[in-house]
Amino acid sequence: MEYNFREIEKKWQKRWVEEKTYQVTEDDSKQKFYVLNMFPYPSGAGLHVGHPLGYIASDIYARYKRLQGFNVLNPMGYDAYGLPAEQYAIQTGQHPAITTVNNINRYREQLDKIGFSFDWNREIRTCDPEYYHWTQWAFQKMFNSYYCNDEQEARPIEELEKAFAIYGNEGLNAACSEDISFTAEEWNAKNEKEKQEILMNYRIAYLGETMVNWCAELGTVLANDEVVDGVSERGGYPVIQKKMRQWCLRVSAYAQRLLDGLNTIEWTDSLKETQRNWIGRSEGAEVQFKVKDSDLEFTIFTTRADTMFGVTFMVLAPESELVAQLTTPEQKAEVDAYLDRTKKRTERERIADRSVTGVFSGSYAINPFTGEAVPIWISDYVLAGYGTGAIMAVPAHDSRDYAFAKHFGLEIRPLVEGCDVSEESFDAKEGIVCNSPRPDVTPYCDLSLNGLTIKEAIETTKKYVKEHNLGRVKVNYRLRDAIFSRQRYWGEPFPVYYKDGMPYMIDEASLPLELPEVAKFLPTETGEPPLGHATKWAWDTVNKCVVENEKIDHVTVFPLELNTMPGFAGSSAYYLRYMDPHNHQALVDPKIDQYWKNVDLYVGGTEHATGHLIYSRFWNKFLYDMGVSVMEEPFQKLVNQGMIQGRSNFVYRIKDTNTFVSLNLKDQYEVTPIHVDVNIVSNDILDLEAFKAWRPEYKTAEFILEDGKYVCGWAVEKMSKSMFNVVNPDMIVEKYGADTLRMYEMFLGPVEQSKPWDTNGIDGVHRFIRKFWSLFYSRTDEYLVTDEPATKEELKSLHKLIKKVTGDIEQFSYNTSISAFMICVNELFNLKCSKKEILEQLVITLAPFAPHVCEELWDVLGHETSVCDAQWPAYNEEYLKEDTINYTISFNGKARFNMEFAADEASDAIQAAVLADERSQKWIDGKTPKKIIVVPKKIVNVVV
Repeated sequence: MEYNFREIEKKWQKRWVEEKTYQVTEDDSKQKFYVLNMFPYPSGAGLHVGHPLGYIASDIYARYKRLQGFNVLNPMGYDAYGLPAEQYAIQTGQHPAITTVNNINRYREQLDKIGFSFDWNREIRTCDPEYYHWTQWAFQKMFNSYYCNDEQEARPIEELEKAFAIYGNEGLNAACSEDISFTAEEWNAKNEKEKQEILMNYRIAYLGETMVNWCAELGTVLANDEVVDGVSERGGYPVIQKKMRQWCLRVSAYAQRLLDGLNTIEWTDSLKETQRNWIGRSEGAEVQFKVKDSDLEFTIFTTRADTMFGVTFMVLAPESELVAQLTTPEQKAEVDAYLDRTKKRTERERIADRSVTGVFSGSYAINPFTGEAVPIWISDYVLAGYGTGAIMAVPAHDSRDYAFAKHFGLEIRPLVEGCDVSEESFDAKEGIVCNSPRPDVTPYCDLSLNGLTIKEAIETTKKYVKEHNLGRVKVNYRLRDAIFSRQRYWGEPFPVYYKDGMPYMIDEASLPLELPEVAKFLPTETGEPPLGHATKWAWDTVNKCVVENEKIDHVTVFPLELNTMPGFAGSSAYYLRYMDPHNHQALVDPKIDQYWKNVDLYVGGTEHATGHLIYSRFWNKFLYDMGVSVMEEPFQKLVNQGMIQGRSNFVYRIKDTNTFVSLNLKDQYEVTPIHVDVNIVSNDILDLEAFKAWRPEYKTAEFILEDGKYVCGWAVEKMSKSMFNVVNPDMIVEKYGADTLRMYEMFLGPVEQSKPWDTNGIDGVHRFIRKFWSLFYSRTDEYLVTDEPATKEELKSLHKLIKKVTGDIEQFSYNTSISAFMICVNELFNLKCSKKEILEQLVITLAPFAPHVCEELWDVLGHETSVCDAQWPAYNEEYLKEDTINYTISFNGKARFNMEFAADEASDAIQAAVLADERSQKWIDGKTPKKIIVVPKKIVNVVV
């Protein structure tokens, strides 16, 4: 029977659906294993060959674990909210829901062709009200919670309200936006709105004034990774920094737990380090600086308290509220111009850019340790969100302060004995302190650090700050609270209405609050988000339902929130929903959560290290505090797949002609290289007729060939439509089959590395599958499989493979597994092996990689159940033992010939046999050997 991959793959894809092969339920008799891919955003372009890389890698592992007897959960769904569908709606008027469904259908069709073992019964879409019901529910829980620093967990906000009524906030240790102080009497005297404003300071989901990346053209706030070089990644529109009242999530409260949790999970060291740096824990001191000739004072945070005597200027972040307060009339025009320029740069760009810019405010601060008046500058190298948004600058011992001082001619005062700061700052935290205070200056305070080591000086200063009420010792984190509002239509609606300008939650029983219809998907003429176009978007608190805006009376009917949630909202707890996707009563049933616990293997790209992977860990820790998630960490093991890059092809047009010259002849002409569609190129040979038909201007193309062929040039570039190097997996599946695509993607190189797509090697993988098939069927369609017992050589070849592949799968070294399959099949082919005893085990071992052909051959071997339900074979070391060993025979260290010996041959017998061999006589040349060295199972060296 011929290997007809098209018929075989359609047959088994259909049967898997009919027999529900991949549907899974909880089974207490089996150990669970939860495999998850970062779910895709369904774009209009569909999948290219780079997208399935991670899915194939995880699918192989999922199938492998199932064969090992695990109950495997391997779900798939869609991150269905996104800006592209909304932009398409703005351009065409087509509702984003229609675009999204069309795109999902296209993705599903492509995914099904590749033969994944997904349990599609558990499919989720983040834009489905049944799903975002639980996103809204979690948001409400966060709104109604605060974070207790003493207990290190989220607690009900009602606890604070009760405590405030009795004690005020004295002794309260809770995460908050700003430190405030009030008594019980003051609390009890406040009206409802005032109380709500105070509670907002503590809520985990809260409204706060934050600096955002605002894109007026798109009418929305953008995340840092959506902005490149001051413009939006999508559309290239200008982006400015702007202060807005936004919904935020108090992620920063969980900073220490996010750090601690990294020690309990199996992620790569590099990814953990990325998160540690993003969270950015630092221990230091907050110190108060008074403003000269003013009642104002402000706080700075420093990790280098030992450098207080070297402060020669202060720097404010451009966004700091202090800028307006401290800018003098004489400096106002210059400061305003600087602030205007700074608005156009994101924080990420400011961190990356080392160029020096700044402006003097006109004001001075008094250094509490020296009494000196130091100038207060404004510069975009200081960020408002980290620390206090103001720094003390010690240019002798900080490289950015040094560059700033050099640029603006400010004093640089060294504080470490013997350090040279003539060319650069001395940043090392080692040495003996000096100039603290300077010997030629009358001391301003009774602290001297001179003669101490830097480490001693840091601790001494922190103690002095605390004892003299100059500030406090503090742990700071770089991690910011997450901005949770987007001025878009296509996103989850907030379950929030506004009374007297303050937000209130709609009743939990009324969830989900569904996205309304709007006439336009653009912001309104008055600058409101697109939901401002909705005519039925008000909340009736009596009837608990959405009503027309005209009924708003601010008594029982109130306006609803016009912002929507950001992209990461729907992806933050989706792994829990996959466990129990049809539950209408809860996010997940506690018993089901107790069974699946968390994700054992999570596969996705490294680009999510500081976005999704921080937010989902925070979200899960909050749900853990609520008793919803049984595990504090959502993803136990994480594997980052690399990218598949494009391999572009080029044709070379002779200047001012429509003639194209082949690669190796192009240097004889003046040519222009032009990208050509890789799908009309095979092994770098251009299909001339297809090229002529590709575009109208090439219809009359002429060619200068070499050896009758047109050879294209090539380069490795990002896979993109503009470079015509996008390879559609459907075309590969149609030409070679899904099993070939699956194996070839894994054969390209290690899963975690990026590598170029190169179709030139795909034929080899396809030939391998055909050779594997030929072990079962002859060219004349004769069924070859017999029940004869296997030979020693056949068993050795098989068990060598099983051992190799078992180890490789555990390490995700799939590329070397595929090499091992090729070697094994070649060996069995040469041995003319068609023994059922061997082939049955071979089919099971290959099944995770090439499921369609293995299902077919498993069926042919007489099995009535799926190969998925077979048992993963165990290798037997006995079969791997060598009967004979090939020794290299050397004379005075130079290899001369080889000899075979029994594996257990004694050293004496080996020596005697070597000396007796006639080939040895030539190299001994009648002399008596001084000694003979036998390295067991490797070499024999005769020293003459």
